[in-house]
Amino acid sequence: MKVALAERLLAAREAGRRACLLRFLKTGEEALVIEGELVVGPDLPDGVLDAIERAHRRDRSTTIETAAGPVFLQVFNPPLRLIVVGAVHIAQALVPMAALTGYAVTVIDPRRGFATAERFPNVSLLDAWPDEAMESLAPDLRTAVVTLTHDPKLDDPALDVALRSEAFYIGALGSKRTHAARLERLRALGHAPEALARIHGPAGLDIGAESPAEIAVSVLAQMTQVLRKEG
Repeated sequence: MKVALAERLLAAREAGRRACLLRFLKTGEEALVIEGELVVGPDLPDGVLDAIERAHRRDRSTTIETAAGPVFLQVFNPPLRLIVVGAVHIAQALVPMAALTGYAVTVIDPRRGFATAERFPNVSLLDAWPDEAMESLAPDLRTAVVTLTHDPKLDDPALDVALRSEAFYIGALGSKRTHAARLERLRALGHAPEALARIHGPAGLDIGAESPAEIAVSVLAQMTQVLRKEG
């Protein structure tokens, strides 16, 4: 690997950006794609950028066939993050499940009696107002956001910021009626229909979940589906 390419790759990883190192196995050439843009190397054959996006989604390096011969795609992803708004019972089940699947989890709740180290051991806790906390966390393409409080004063500000971000998953707990009212409030804040369609509400796959743990399973399953599905 050339020094200049290695330096660009290292800088991208330190900045938490998605990167892919390409090796053209027929010619020995190398290329570097950062956040979907070619920054070092020869022009890419058709379909390579789409293949890189799929590899990023799967967190899996792979070899693909192109017009220029086989190309090895080595993906470098920043860590997955989950931001949970509301230190409620469902969060107590969802947080450890998400951590087991590789997410760095942050729980936001200004109600200090809820967001305690006793209820959420070894978890990053923020007691700031949700919009302020969300702004500081800056959700990106590797971030999922889930709101669980049922309280518009807490959930809406977080959703407002999430919708203005690149978060790959946005979920909001609540009934269909609650979600319809939520969409009206967010529409009044200036969010277009296509943006509001990003919200999974009620959050979670429809598996008939009843208990907090079952609901947490359904939410994590839906997060996984959105993250890994073919683009």
